[in-house]
Amino acid sequence: MRTSETARFLSLSPRTMEKHRLYGTWPRYRKLGGSVVYSIQDLQEWADQDIRTSSSSHGSD
Repeated sequence: MRTSETARFLSLSPRTMEKHRLYGTWPRYRKLGGSVVYSIQDLQEWADQDIRTSSSSHGSD
């Protein structure tokens, strides 16, 4: 997926996705030609790393 599609998928702004690339934080991405693309599997792994069981939890339980 491209950046705009990825942002919608993760409920983030495209600018937030650009910041993640700039700072080297997840999600991983690939450059194909001049386009930045993300794999759905990488996005799911990134989203799953902060699974919470309650609003007061601070990470995976």
